[in-house]
Amino acid sequence: MRLRLIGSAREDGAGRRREFERLARKYERDIFTAALRMTGDHADAEDVAQEALVKAYSAFDSFELGTNFRAWVLRIVTNTYINEFRRRRRTPEMTTWDLLPREELGNIARAEAEDDPELAVLESALDAEVEQALSEIPEVFREAVMLCDMHGMSYSEIAEALDIPIGTVRSRIARGRGLLQERLREYAQARGLI
Repeated sequence: MRLRLIGSAREDGAGRRREFERLARKYERDIFTAALRMTGDHADAEDVAQEALVKAYSAFDSFELGTNFRAWVLRIVTNTYINEFRRRRRTPEMTTWDLLPREELGNIARAEAEDDPELAVLESALDAEVEQALSEIPEVFREAVMLCDMHGMSYSEIAEALDIPIGTVRSRIARGRGLLQERLREYAQARGLI
């Protein structure tokens, strides 16, 4: 996979642009691999990686040359994925009935008849509460919990993606889960679930 880089900086920024391109090309495999681990889909990973590179290019003036570019850009990839995940959760996928084949319409009708409406309401409310609780915990803990529990990444993969030691990953996941548990316990008690 070859990532497209945005060009056309002013002449005085040409050196910075070349340095960004050099670093981006050096770490493009790491960028794409991290995006692929998070999304689990090749096309989505390309989109996340490309968007992250656009953001990194836009913010490259704030990057201090000589520091860890890989860690900096992988953090941008992670944040881009998290933001995309949130956006997709808030925006349901839409289609028109006319575009669905007739047999698909029959499958939808049967599935709706079999669904338990009470369970569907409970699940959507719980999903919204989990998402709300996730948004309330500090970002460093949220990143680690999401990468582990929602995307199935191993501790070593998370350590590599966030460029932190495995012990720090373990600590952040434990703290994040603890904070989530507190917030969700309040939710469950308020609704008489526990």
